[in-house]
Amino acid sequence: MRVRFAPSPTGHLHLGGARTALFNYLMSRRYGGTYILRIEDTDEERSTKESAQSIFESLAWLGLNWDEGAMPEGPEKGKDGPYVQSVREAAGIYRKYADQLIAEGKAYKCYCSHEKFDEERKQAEYEKQGSNVRKCGCRNLTPEQQAEMEKQGRKPVVRFAMPEEGKTEWDDLVRGHVSFENSLLTDFVMLKASGYPTYNFACVIDDHLMSLTHILRGDDHVSNTPLQIQLYKALGWECPVFGHISMILGPDGKRLSKRHGATSIGEYRKNGFLPQAMFNYLALLGWSNSESQQIFSPGELEQKFDVKGCQPSPAVFDTEKLIWMNGEYMRMLPPEEILKHAMPFIEQAGIDASKGPKLIDLIALEHEKFHLLTDVPKRLDFFYKDPVYDQEAIEKVFKKPEVPEILKGIAELYSGIESFVAEEIEPATRAWAKEHKFKNGQVFHPVRVALSGRTDGPTLFKMIEYIGKSETIRRLEMAQGFF
Repeated sequence: MRVRFAPSPTGHLHLGGARTALFNYLMSRRYGGTYILRIEDTDEERSTKESAQSIFESLAWLGLNWDEGAMPEGPEKGKDGPYVQSVREAAGIYRKYADQLIAEGKAYKCYCSHEKFDEERKQAEYEKQGSNVRKCGCRNLTPEQQAEMEKQGRKPVVRFAMPEEGKTEWDDLVRGHVSFENSLLTDFVMLKASGYPTYNFACVIDDHLMSLTHILRGDDHVSNTPLQIQLYKALGWECPVFGHISMILGPDGKRLSKRHGATSIGEYRKNGFLPQAMFNYLALLGWSNSESQQIFSPGELEQKFDVKGCQPSPAVFDTEKLIWMNGEYMRMLPPEEILKHAMPFIEQAGIDASKGPKLIDLIALEHEKFHLLTDVPKRLDFFYKDPVYDQEAIEKVFKKPEVPEILKGIAELYSGIESFVAEEIEPATRAWAKEHKFKNGQVFHPVRVALSGRTDGPTLFKMIEYIGKSETIRRLEMAQGFF
């Protein structure tokens, strides 16, 4: 088995592309095949090196390591390169096959503008001319007429001469049997006027020369497949096995787009998701196993993935479920691993962890409450910075009449505690509350808000221990400035 992921570097790697990359990766691992990365940069105007680099980084972050193909740095991997289509075009790989098809009468030069061809197509559709709907009159030009066109300075494209009768059919790995009437298939452009190949032409040439056995891609390519199958037949090549996975919808049932939030893998990485969770969640978009398993251990998906589990109906992307899954993965990681993944977010938040408690201790303290890596600095920043008092906490806690007395009394109490650890702080605080006829909650809540600025957080007395004696007293005194 040889499979590939062949992105166009016209932007960042989006969720749909990432899922296609993942399914191909899993299929190659499940069946001991080869996973190839090819960069399809035939869109001359929109393809950029920056986009290609972004795609490389996103695939590497997800752990989708390819066996052959283009590389961000250094030489390519594999014997079937180049693995970048612009480089292959410069080597004349595509022109060779276009010339062969023209010589065999299976392709032709078309001198019509795109606008003229489109106008004639629409007119033919309006007049219900059947097989003329998507064919061009240029396929019948004589050599003399072609010479006259070129004398006028017209630069032709090369179109494939689609059969006008019969059907193009295949058994799809996901959708089952699929059939198209050839009379309704376009004489698609193989080479642009610039000489650059189009997607449908270049990918067939490359897939064959790279010995691809299975093509698993999004169902937006279903309409391209009959065109490509006819091209395979015209060149006398064996077709690979095709499979088209379902589209991804937003919660509103519409195709996933920016209006639903982040759509690129890079955005999810910046938003604090773990690559393991993203890997796991993407695998469940349009695929399931017989056990309906949700969480997979490392390497397990590679063993269990079966393309038969891919569903033809659209998958729905649920951000809330992804956040839940990310939280599950964060709880499975040891604090040391969370610290490693969260360090960029901690630094970005401007936290100087060189002074104060050890980050690893605080992460262990809050381990069960993290859902995203961005939660780490959000939940721990007050240990290293003066608290920012939440307005709701002020209204809910600080405006009670007994609070000034409590904060003043607790500050005095803590100044007299020698061993400032939770095991000493807690009984002393409870005893003070009882002595002064306060319920524990009446004391605990304002102390928490005074020290952290918020009403929720770590276990109170461990939190106090980690903040430290002098800093705790300073904050309790500072909080009294509200009154």
